[in-house]
Amino acid sequence: MLIIISVNLVAKFVQDHMQIYLDHSSTTPPRIEVVSLLSQVLSKYYGNPSSLHSWGKNTTTIVEKARCQLANLINAPNPDSILFTSGGTESNNLAIFGIADKYQKPGHLIISNVEHSAISQPAKTLMLERGWDVTFLEVDHLGRVNCADLQAAIREDTALISIIFGQSEVGTIEPIGQLLEIARQNNILLHSDAVQVAGRIPLDVQKIPVDLLSLSSHKLYGPQGIGALYIKEGVTLKPQLYGGPQEAGRRAGTESVALIASFGLAAQLAQEDLIQETKRLQKLRDHLFELLAECPYLEPTGDLDLRLPHHLSFIINSPIDSFNSRTIVRQMDYAGIAISAGSACNSGKLMPSNVLLAMGYSPKQALCGLRLTLGRQTTLEDIEWTAMVLQQVLERLFAKV
Repeated sequence: MLIIISVNLVAKFVQDHMQIYLDHSSTTPPRIEVVSLLSQVLSKYYGNPSSLHSWGKNTTTIVEKARCQLANLINAPNPDSILFTSGGTESNNLAIFGIADKYQKPGHLIISNVEHSAISQPAKTLMLERGWDVTFLEVDHLGRVNCADLQAAIREDTALISIIFGQSEVGTIEPIGQLLEIARQNNILLHSDAVQVAGRIPLDVQKIPVDLLSLSSHKLYGPQGIGALYIKEGVTLKPQLYGGPQEAGRRAGTESVALIASFGLAAQLAQEDLIQETKRLQKLRDHLFELLAECPYLEPTGDLDLRLPHHLSFIINSPIDSFNSRTIVRQMDYAGIAISAGSACNSGKLMPSNVLLAMGYSPKQALCGLRLTLGRQTTLEDIEWTAMVLQQVLERLFAKV
């Protein structure tokens, strides 16, 4: 039974409480410890790591400590396998182009059709501008890749397979371990975009020995503008930036020491909290799903079991033909609640979601995706209030149509 919420009550709640941020798959608020370290390194440790004097040596030590912290997060045996980048987008681009550019003639690339645009756009560039063949693997209605489809797609000239680890828009976790077995049987490299996964579920590159793995700081309560690419020992990439010998000659440019240090600390803190926080978020996530289960306008999307622990996603079944989910995002924002119309990178454009289309939803439905993603500061009170407000907003918009 829906409870009628007055505008005054909403205003009072927003005034009396912190606003509710449920868009953690878009970005996370940096932890206070991370912000403190960022400020400290910026003000005190400003030496260039390439310099031979003590100022340079001090910052080199900071960078290498962070490299170890990132390696520990994913259980990488060698910290040198961590290459720092400007973020998840650069890590993904470096994985795709860094492998492709090693070949003198065009080859074959396999990705899924639910990849982030930081994978799909480089793949399309290889196809349209460089003559590569690209296979876009279909997914089922839950957004999962079929292992048999991967096996069938492999060719003699397949250079790389890139499959997202945890889908940002619908939360489905892909069967990376099984896909990797197929890649190994065919002696093909496998890259995975783990930006949404790192710090949220355990990652172990010794148990699931992918060749390349993309990470991003601002998805695990670190600063924006810094990321990493794990490169398995023995795998080589063609650099995309040329200049100095930084990052073992794999990426030129003076290291952003403060951002790297902050990323390292964020990774360490995420690792320390991982098991407990994952269980807490799963419990809150499942409770919110339960609270919204009987709402006639919401249809869950993605795999409800093999799913990111903090992630909820829906299709809004609207009786209004011209409706799109951005209307709901705005209405929830007025109530002090931040959610997303699908993925943040697409929410500014009025276009059907490619991910939802790939999962078999109609173009109208693909305009009506909704995503709520929880975080460290999310409370039970936040969840219950959000469920009440969201149902009231939907009821107000659709009940009389």
